[in-house]
Amino acid sequence: MAKIVGGIATSHTPTISFALDAKKHDDPVWAPIFKGYEPVQDWLAEKKPDVLFYIFNDHMTSFFIDQYPHFALGVGDEFPPADEGGGPRGIPAIKGDPKLAEHIANGLVADEFDISTFQNKGLDHGCFSPLSLLLPDHKDGWPLKLIPFQIGVLQFPAPTMRRCYKIGRAIRRAIQHYPEDIKVAIAGTGGLSHQVHGERCGFNNTEWDMEFMERLEKDPEGLLDMTHAELAELGGLEGAEIVMWMIMRGALSKDVETTHKAYYLPSMCAIANMVLEERSEDKPEESDEAYLARIHRQTAGVEKLDGTYPFTIGRGVQAFRLNNFLHSLVDPEHRKLFLEDEEASFEKAGLTEEERRLVRERDWQGLIHYGVIFFMLEKLGAVVGTSNLHIYAAMRGQTLEDFQKTRNAQIMYSVAGTDEGKTDWDKPAAE
Repeated sequence: MAKIVGGIATSHTPTISFALDAKKHDDPVWAPIFKGYEPVQDWLAEKKPDVLFYIFNDHMTSFFIDQYPHFALGVGDEFPPADEGGGPRGIPAIKGDPKLAEHIANGLVADEFDISTFQNKGLDHGCFSPLSLLLPDHKDGWPLKLIPFQIGVLQFPAPTMRRCYKIGRAIRRAIQHYPEDIKVAIAGTGGLSHQVHGERCGFNNTEWDMEFMERLEKDPEGLLDMTHAELAELGGLEGAEIVMWMIMRGALSKDVETTHKAYYLPSMCAIANMVLEERSEDKPEESDEAYLARIHRQTAGVEKLDGTYPFTIGRGVQAFRLNNFLHSLVDPEHRKLFLEDEEASFEKAGLTEEERRLVRERDWQGLIHYGVIFFMLEKLGAVVGTSNLHIYAAMRGQTLEDFQKTRNAQIMYSVAGTDEGKTDWDKPAAE
């Protein structure tokens, strides 16, 4: 089974990546940053985790206020650095672990946490700024896989300290019950004290930072009733990001020891990090068999339903490219290219030959078998002027006429809007 080897807490200010990319290692003002991370680098090199479960918040880069989740789990197979306005950093993308991520997602939902999932999104400095210093030998590829966990802390209402600790406990359960022999480290990022907006901009509180780090190790549950207002008073509004350290702490055993701690306040944000070693071999309360049965209870038996294909995270990752191609038909420019030159649109999207064939032949049943969710078929049908009923009939291997005989009313419809000619099937036949 999977084993949690310990936890890392770290600030994620862009100061860290700036110092690294600008090669300021020997500058006396910047050198303490590098010095403070050397023991963490050594710890990771010693423990050699296969996967880093990485808790961070995006800074309105890949997640925006048009759709802003509290808990978003990265389930993709790769995550590149995001462009935050001046071009992405010159570092490689990092591999994800979709199989472990799906397992954790199932566990969190079974434990009644409402999460969202994401893939095909870049990760901003909240992730890569400290990561590139934690793992400095990444030029030719990262030495481990990453599961990013994005926390919506920038818009209120935001997750509470207690909620974050509880989800950390649920993450621990999921990892401990994962049926593969791998090592996982937990990283919590953000903080410590800082405020970057308003007339209080530049606020810091070293005394509170030190107290928080001490209590995080020895008495995390004593912090759980602190409100965001209280955290903001002590550490600045943006300093309330420390709820993400609480998730990391919740994912560790109750008995831990801080084996390294560093703190440096050069400018706007305290740059701090900690290594927390597990000092307990506590076992989950449930057996592996009971846990796995519980988290899959809602879909147990669905595989016995002929012609039924639940759209899982795994299918979504496996068939992401094709689902994304079909979803992009809602973009008028992509739709125009597809209608004028299908092959050119296939090439631009990098579809495989099998994916091209499925679309080219309007193989509705084959698209479902491949891993495309039905609602992408609905969009394709609207674009090419095929009604939903034609698609339903094709998936059952029937003619439209035979399928309609199984319905109470012989109606026709689609989701097509105002594009000309897309609902011609609804027009009476010419005399």
